[in-house]
Amino acid sequence: MFKQRRKPNVSVAIGTGICVLVLGISLPVIIWNGVGMFQNELKQVDVQDPKSEVLPLAQLSPEKRASKLEALAQEPKSQDRSRARYLLASDLIGQQQGTEALKWLEGLENDYPLLAGHIAVQRARAYEVAGDAGKAEEAWQEVLKRHGKEPVAAEALFALGQKDGKYWDRAIEEFPKHPRSVEIASLRLQKKPNQQEMLMVLAKHGLYHPDIISVLDRLDTKFGEKLTEEEWEAVAFGYWEKQVYGKAGAAYAKATRTPRNAYRAGRGLQLGEKQDSAESAYKKLLREYPAAEETATGLLRLQELVSPKQAIDYLDAVVKRFPEKAPEALLEKAKVLDSRKNAKAAEQVRKTLLSEHSKSNAAAKLRWTQAQQRAAVTDVQRAWQLAQQIITENPDSEQAPEAAFWAGKWGKILGKDAEVKQAFEWVLAKYPESYYAWRAAVLLGWDVGDFTTVRDRTPLVLQPEVLPNLPTGSEVLKELYQLGQGVDAWRLWHVEFKTPMEPTVAEQFTDGLMRLAVGDNLEALFMIGSLDQRDKPEEKLQYETLKQERAYWHALYPFPFLDSIVNWSEARKLNSLLVTGLIRQESRFMPAIKSGVGAVGLMQVMPETGAEVAKTFGVKQYKLDNPDDNIQLGTGYLDFTHREYKNNSLLAVASYNAGPSNVADWIAKYGFSDPDIFVEKIPFEETQTYVKSVFGNYWNYLRLYNPELSQRLAEHSEAMQTTSKK
Repeated sequence: MFKQRRKPNVSVAIGTGICVLVLGISLPVIIWNGVGMFQNELKQVDVQDPKSEVLPLAQLSPEKRASKLEALAQEPKSQDRSRARYLLASDLIGQQQGTEALKWLEGLENDYPLLAGHIAVQRARAYEVAGDAGKAEEAWQEVLKRHGKEPVAAEALFALGQKDGKYWDRAIEEFPKHPRSVEIASLRLQKKPNQQEMLMVLAKHGLYHPDIISVLDRLDTKFGEKLTEEEWEAVAFGYWEKQVYGKAGAAYAKATRTPRNAYRAGRGLQLGEKQDSAESAYKKLLREYPAAEETATGLLRLQELVSPKQAIDYLDAVVKRFPEKAPEALLEKAKVLDSRKNAKAAEQVRKTLLSEHSKSNAAAKLRWTQAQQRAAVTDVQRAWQLAQQIITENPDSEQAPEAAFWAGKWGKILGKDAEVKQAFEWVLAKYPESYYAWRAAVLLGWDVGDFTTVRDRTPLVLQPEVLPNLPTGSEVLKELYQLGQGVDAWRLWHVEFKTPMEPTVAEQFTDGLMRLAVGDNLEALFMIGSLDQRDKPEEKLQYETLKQERAYWHALYPFPFLDSIVNWSEARKLNSLLVTGLIRQESRFMPAIKSGVGAVGLMQVMPETGAEVAKTFGVKQYKLDNPDDNIQLGTGYLDFTHREYKNNSLLAVASYNAGPSNVADWIAKYGFSDPDIFVEKIPFEETQTYVKSVFGNYWNYLRLYNPELSQRLAEHSEAMQTTSKK
């Protein structure tokens, strides 16, 4: 997977106290009216356990749910009663009230056998916080006696091993994937940094560890000659996941030989700018696995490294031997021929691509490039025709939403009013998640906020109270997760996650949900968002099925730090969904993430900018890595950029990214008669992408959580489907 998941040179600290609200269709909700008013929706709706009163409470803070849980815990024996007792005990342990927690845990295993092992662990924790070391040790020994083969045993081994190292040895031997074993290895490395066995525990199972790159480096430099091919593969995968591609490529060259590893050896070295080594690795891939799918991709990468003549030979080989990659090879071949000033041959290759592979993604790319070129020289008629071809021939391509939107814009210029409305309506029905769907909705007259009005909107937002069903994992895992026990669920998932190097669609989505549960939002959104890169037919089908579930979209557009966002949006008179969309783009909701230039946290506030905003608003004490302080200053700066441009949110958001002086220069150079044209003319690729992403995020939060718009989009899609069948 090659999608960038983070800004360059950032460091991430994983928090564990974040409540992320995600879910699927038709569940109990919290109503968020505008930016400040909440109330409970009492309507009973269909959920996994529709009679449960505890699962909605699991998403509230311990303080807000305590009295209701206590009432439920006193009711006659039921699953909800057991859940209430478990949550009460967990909350009390977190509040250092161990003695009170023990009362709710007494005999609970008998009523709640599904979580018997975790109940035993909670009892031991309760004794610890109550200060009764003897009882705590007895309770941990009881965990081993009754649940020694279960992953929860790692918790007992960790606790007991703090006095007797043999328990830590046992944890690493019996439960090497468990985060407690990773923690043990990390603690041992602090005392003795160069223990190969402990380093390998982290390399294989602790990629979330903040010092993982150093761990991989030590394995490479100090133990490289001793590592097995399997161990090199673990090291290579770690580097790859952390985007240290040059080192990943070198490590994959020493790993177990498979087509994937051989390809990644070449690709890693290429991305690491070791071109000669990359070329050699690709040629080795070609020799060893001449018929593998990875070889086709390797040939397409290899042609980028060689002379034009050699490149053409490699591309011709792709066309001949790998039909599924032929369209992409033809598109690249035309570019190579253009570079050799052979325009006639290049044009013939493009004609072949369009005639023989008209429905391919490569054909869509070519058509869209040609459409943009024709529009640039005011040949609007031809640009419109090419956009129409994408709509009909390549409706599932990446270019289709943009092409369909501009078909409407260009159609307006050409006086094709009927086609204009049809194009915009098609974008909304076919690509509701795209930035261009929002632009189409605006131009169709829908009340969704335009660039000049979005700041002042206070949309009604309904959030699910209950977490979604996990698509994979044990029943224990699913129960812990729905109870909001994120850390314990995440630890169990690490043991159950079978194929982290090549996860199934279900595993990858589950892993994303687990990361959300512990506040690792950056990696969570990467795992969930990159599911669209699956290329095997059966996996693409699984992904398309998953996309039909609202749980997928709610996970992709979550609401961490909701209270702070709402409060400071209200204080700055900003649309809270716009603020949320900007935070999602800036930092993926990570408080401690740092950019290479020093920007900090959620809204990626530069220290000097934060100081200026703090002075303006009279804020005397703040910390940029404190989420509430950061959002306070970030919204202050967003308010400033809005005031600079008379509340035009397009210019304000562009200025937030590129700075007011650059935006002023662009207005002077390009004018501002049509905001859509202005966006396309933004000369900084980063800023152009940023603007589309922020407003695309805003639109997705609106369409997913605003009941009126959700209903209207559903009716619109149904109407379009009915019309298309006639």
